[in-house]
Amino acid sequence: MKFVQAFVLAAVCIGFSAADNLKCTIKPAEVPQAWRDMVNPCIRIMENQVKVEIEAAMTYLAMSAHFARDIVNRPGFSKMFLESANEEREHAIKIIEYLLMRGQLTSDVSKLLKFPLKPIREEWNSGVEALTDALNLESQVTRNIREIIMTCESPKDIPFNDYHLVDYLTGDFLEEQYKGQRDLAGKISTLGKMMASHGALGEFLFDKKLLNNEI
Repeated sequence: MKFVQAFVLAAVCIGFSAADNLKCTIKPAEVPQAWRDMVNPCIRIMENQVKVEIEAAMTYLAMSAHFARDIVNRPGFSKMFLESANEEREHAIKIIEYLLMRGQLTSDVSKLLKFPLKPIREEWNSGVEALTDALNLESQVTRNIREIIMTCESPKDIPFNDYHLVDYLTGDFLEEQYKGQRDLAGKISTLGKMMASHGALGEFLFDKKLLNNEI
C-alpha cells in the first residue's frame, strides 16, 4: 500500500527538478465556489474565536502548572484546570472543523494563531482567586459566542440569517458554557464557605475533593 501511495504521488507531481530544490508542486484542483455561502463577517468572527479558545486553554494550562508546583501542591486544582484546558482546545478544533466543513477556512490555520498568545496571568494567590478568574474567563468566552450568534442572525448586517451556524453554536457551545459557569460559581461558593469555617485547611480539603471528583 505504501508503495502504491508513493507511486501515485510521484505520478501527479510536476516541476520536480534540482533547480527548485526538488520541490514537488501539484496544480490546485478546480472546485466550484457556489457552495461556499458563509459571509465575511461570520467567517472573520469565527476565525477570531479560534484565538479566543486557544488563549483560554493557555490560561487554564498556566493555572494547572501553578497549582502543580511543589510550593503550592494542590493536585486537585491542577487536575481540574488541565481538564478545562483540554476542553478549550477541543472547542478551538471544533470551530476549525466547522469552517472546513463550510469550505470557509480562508486563512492558513497557522495564521489563526497569531503570536504572542499568552495566559491572562501566571500566578494565583489562592484557589478562590483562580476559580474567580476562570469564571470571568468563561463569561467572556460566552459573550464572544453570543456576539457571533447575533452577528450571523442579523438580516440588517448580512445578506441572510445563517441558521445552521447559529443553531450549531446555540446547541453545542452555549449550553456547555452555561453549565460550566454554574459549576464554577458553585465551587467558588463552596470553597469560600469552607475557608471561612476552616481557614487554609478548607482549601486543602476542597483540593482533595477535587482530586477524587467529589465536587
